[in-house]
Amino acid sequence: MAASPSVVPVAVTAAVIPVLSPSSDFSNLREIKKQLLLIAGLTRERGLLHSSKWSAELAFSLPALPLAELQPPPPITEEDAQDMDAYTLAKAYFDVKEYDRAAHFLHGCNSKKAYFLYMYSRYLSGEKKKDDETVDSLGPLEKGQVKNEALRELRVELSKKHQARELDGFGLYLYGVVLRKLDLVKEAIDVFVEATHVLPLHWGAWLELCNLITDKEMLKFLSLPDTWMKEFFLAHIYTELQLIEEALQKYQNLIDVGFSKSSYIVSQIAVAYHNIRDIDKALSIFNELRKQDPYRIENMDTFSNLLYVRSMKSELSYLAHNLCEIDKYRVETCCVIGNYYSLRSQHEKAALYFQRALKLNPRYLGAWTLMGHEYMEMKNTSAAIQAYRHAIEVNKRDYRAWYGLGQTYEILKMPFYCLYYYRRAHQLRLHEQLTESEQAAQCYIKYIQDIYSCGEIVEHLEESTAFRYLAQYYFKCKLWDEASTCAQKCCAFNDTREEGKALLRQILQLRNQGETPSTEMPAPFFLPASLSANNTPTRRVSPLNLSSVTP
Repeated sequence: MAASPSVVPVAVTAAVIPVLSPSSDFSNLREIKKQLLLIAGLTRERGLLHSSKWSAELAFSLPALPLAELQPPPPITEEDAQDMDAYTLAKAYFDVKEYDRAAHFLHGCNSKKAYFLYMYSRYLSGEKKKDDETVDSLGPLEKGQVKNEALRELRVELSKKHQARELDGFGLYLYGVVLRKLDLVKEAIDVFVEATHVLPLHWGAWLELCNLITDKEMLKFLSLPDTWMKEFFLAHIYTELQLIEEALQKYQNLIDVGFSKSSYIVSQIAVAYHNIRDIDKALSIFNELRKQDPYRIENMDTFSNLLYVRSMKSELSYLAHNLCEIDKYRVETCCVIGNYYSLRSQHEKAALYFQRALKLNPRYLGAWTLMGHEYMEMKNTSAAIQAYRHAIEVNKRDYRAWYGLGQTYEILKMPFYCLYYYRRAHQLRLHEQLTESEQAAQCYIKYIQDIYSCGEIVEHLEESTAFRYLAQYYFKCKLWDEASTCAQKCCAFNDTREEGKALLRQILQLRNQGETPSTEMPAPFFLPASLSANNTPTRRVSPLNLSSVTP
C-alpha cells in the first residue's frame, strides 16, 4: 500500500472550517451533533442522499439542541451566488433523475457545489444508461459485462483537477468512485484516504474505502485522519473483515459515549452477531430494532437469513409481506422474498426474486451469493458458478461465495479447483478467528485430507498454516502424539520450521517431566494415523456444510 497521500486543504470559508474538522474524541456531543447536521445538509445539496441519511439518523440519536445553539447555513461564496440559478434548476432536474438535463444547465459553472453536481450528474447518467441497456436484453448474470461509457472521460477531467489541487472533499470522493469503477483499486484507495483527510465528516468516502480493504494488513498501512468518524469506520471494517470481537467492542464504546439510540449501530451489532452465528442474540436484537424502527428496510435481508436458518416460516412470511407493503422494489425486499421461497423449497421462484434484486442493484453482494445457492439446488452448476464469481467480483471477502464455488467444483469432480476455493473460504472464515477451536481443527483436518486425497503432492501455501494450528491445538489438548506429528510437518515449511522445532522441544520436555497425555479428546478430531505414514488419508471426508448455517 502506498504511503498516505498529501492532504489538500478544503476551499471553504473560515466560518465553516472549524466545524468540518472534527476532533478525535466524543467529549462534546453537542458539537458532534452540529457537525452531523451540517454535513447532512451539505451532502443533501449535492445529491449524496445515502450519506445525508446516515448523518441525519446519527444526529437524531443525540439529544436535541437548544435554539441558541442551532447554526445557520454556511455562508455562500461569490461563485455560489453566480451559479445559484443554474444550480437550483439543475438540482430540480437531478432530483427527478433527469441527469443529462441537469448536467446541461450546469456546464460552465465555477462554484465547487455546482461543479460537483455537474460531474455527479454525468456519472449517474452513465450508470442509468448502463442499467437501462441490460434490463430487457440481458439477464443478471451478464449484467456486469456492460460498462459506464462516461467513466473514462470523467477520469481524465477529474485527474486534471486533482493534479491542479482544485478538488474539494466531495470532488475527491467522486474521483475515487470513478477510479474504483475502472478497477484502479490502488489509485482509488489513495484518493479515498485523501478525501477522508480533507472532509472527514463525509461517511460516503469512509464507506467506499471500507469496500476496498480486503484484509487487516491493508488496514494497517492506511494513514487515516484522527477524528471521531474514524471510530465508526473501524467498527464497520472490523465487521466486514469478520473481526467481530473488535467490532463489537468498538460499537459498545460508541454506545457508551452517547449513541445508544442509534438504529445504525444497533443494526450493525445485530449483523455482527449474525456473522458469528449467535443466532439467538442476533434475532433478539433485530426484533428490538423492528420495534424501534418498524419501517426500516436496511439489513432486513440479514434478518431473513436468520429466520431461514431457524426455519421460522410464519415469521419470514410476515417479514416479506411487511416489506412489500413498505417498498417492494428494494433489493432487500426481493432478497427476503427469495429466502421465503427458498425455505419453502420453491427454488425457481427464489432465484427469480434474487434476479429482480440484481436488476435493481447489480453490485448487491447478498443476492449474487443467494442466487448461486438456488442454482445449486436446481442442479444448474454453470449458472451457480457464474453467480458465485460475480459475488467475488463485488466483494472478495465473501467466504460464502468462495465456499459455494468449492462445492460446485466438487460436484463437477474437479478436485484442484474445488480445493483452491475451499482454501480461500477457510482463509476468510475460520472458526480459528472466532475462537471455536474444535470446529477450526476439524476444518483444518478436512482441508489436509482433501489435499492428500488428490493423489499428487502439490504446493499448497496454506498447508503450513493448517499444520501449525493443529500442532498448537493438539498441544493445548495434551495430545502429544498428534501434536508431534503436526509439528514435524511444520518443519517441512520455511515459514513454520522454527515454530515446529520449538514445539517438538516443548513436547519432549513435558514427556520427560512425566506429563501424561489427555484421554478426553473425542476421536473425530484426531489426525488420521495414515497421514503421517504415507501422506494418504484413510478416507475422503466430505467438506464442511455451511449451507445449514447461512442460506
